[in-house]
This record gives sequence, structure tokens and C-alpha cells, in this order.
Amino acid sequence: MKKILIPSLLLLMLLISGCGSSEQKSNSASKGEESETRTYESENGPIEVPANPKRVVVLASFTGNVMALGVNLAGTDSWSKMNPRFEEDLKDVEEVSDENLEKIIELDPDLIIGLSTSKNIDKLSEIAPTVTYTYGKVDYLTQHLEIGKLLNKEKEAKEWVDDFKKRAQETGQEIKSKIGEDTTVSVIENWDKQLYVYGDNWGRGTEILYQEMKLAMPEKVKEMALKDGYYALSIEVLPEFAGDYVVLSKNLDTDNGFQETDTYKNLPAVKNDRVFEVNAKEFYFNDPLTLELQLDFFKKSFLGK
Repeated sequence: MKKILIPSLLLLMLLISGCGSSEQKSNSASKGEESETRTYESENGPIEVPANPKRVVVLASFTGNVMALGVNLAGTDSWSKMNPRFEEDLKDVEEVSDENLEKIIELDPDLIIGLSTSKNIDKLSEIAPTVTYTYGKVDYLTQHLEIGKLLNKEKEAKEWVDDFKKRAQETGQEIKSKIGEDTTVSVIENWDKQLYVYGDNWGRGTEILYQEMKLAMPEKVKEMALKDGYYALSIEVLPEFAGDYVVLSKNLDTDNGFQETDTYKNLPAVKNDRVFEVNAKEFYFNDPLTLELQLDFFKKSFLGK
């Protein structure tokens, strides 16, 4: 009886020991995976970042890029939180700024992404690896590729970029075939009682219209808005900047009385029903989620698709 029991007990103990050992190895591997890092070549030189970030804080502009790549956000900026298109996805994400150091510490991020103009970069770097970008230093699609590299999602980013460029350019050819090669389009916005017109790299769909679709820009817009990306103007000179078609990026929570003026009402684009109004808060950015929205809008507006 004893001879039978002892080997059985030994076998049971070995099995339990083996399971425990496997579990410990599994936990160790899991912890090791979490602590793995990669070297990312940032604008300011190499920086050690998590191999697979899991709690990212974005301080400006790039929230949609991170979301499009399926990486978890712990905190984001107020502009992104105001975007109606992001509202559902960001409902459990904390709003932070580059001055909210204590709040950012509480969020325990493993990566922080900001702009080169962000405040407190040195202090932020003490909280977590902090990578900043200069807005407009690279084109909008290269920017997404860079964020893909940072988040270890370069393959996914490149696949989307290649597909998007193809679709946007094909749509541009269709639009030009319909409206004419020389027909002009301008992007205008009213913000805080001031009118702005935009160049080819300042969000609001400008990258798609001018860079990918190659639609014509009014000469006055080329002259005044291309260098800085935007230009402030008065209602009196609006006719010089308004194209045959106008994409009106409209802030619903500000004074839009300019639309009641004779100057606005007499614009050819207004008279010919060629003004396409959009919600400015949805159209500000040039991340993949916003770009898809913009491309769909332009298809419907210009082509009725």
C-alpha cells in the first residue's frame, strides 16, 4: 500500500511544482515583455521608448494617429476631446495639458507624445519617455509613418498610407474631370470673429484637396497662405480669396454673422450653391480618422457619391 502511495504523491508534487514553475515563467515573460524597450530616432536624437506602449498620453495633434493604430490612450489634449467624432472613443480618456504634470503622473503613462512647442518637456521626460514633433516639418502622411515607427506599428501605418493616397488621388481625378482642371477651391474658416483662409498643409481637408487631388488654389491664397499655412483676412477682401468652390469650416459656437453680409452672399460660390459647410471641430486635424472623414465628405460633396 505504501509502495503505491509514495510514487503517486511524488508524481502529484512534481506536477504541482511544474505548474508553478510554468506560471512563474509566464509571469516573468509577461513582465519582461512590458519592460522591453526600443530605440526611436526622434527629431532630438535617439530615445528609449516602450517596445509596445500601453498607456500613451498625447498632448497635441496626434490623438487620431494613435487611435488609428489601435494603441491605448491614457490622456489626451482638449482639442481632441472637443472633436465630436472622437467623443465616444475618448469618453474614458483623461483630458490633460503640458501644464498638468500632477495629473499626468497619476495616469502613469509609459509614453508621452507632444509638439516641439510643448511646455515642460524636461519635466515630462522625467515622468515617461517623451517624444515631440515639429508641426509641418514633414508632410502629413510621413508624420503618420513616424508615429507608426514610434508605436511599433510601422507596417500598419504604411499600408494605410499607400491605400489612402491611391484612393484620394483617384477621387481627385474624378473631381477634376467633373468640375474642370482650372476650377478653384478654397478652404475658409471663421474662428473667434476672424476669417482665415488655408494653404495646403493646415488640416481642414487642405492636404487632400491640394496635395493629393491637385485641385486648383486661387492665386491670392497661393500668395498669402502657402508659406505660413493660413492667412487672416477681413470680410471686405474675402472675394479675392474665395474660389469657385468654398469649403467652409464652420465653428457653430462663434459669431457667423459674416454669412449675412452682402459681400458673402454675392460670392460666386454662394450664388452657384458651391459652398460645402463642415463642422470645424471635426475637420481640424489631418490624422487617418479625420482624413477618412474628409475624403468621404469630398466624394459626396463634389461627386454625389
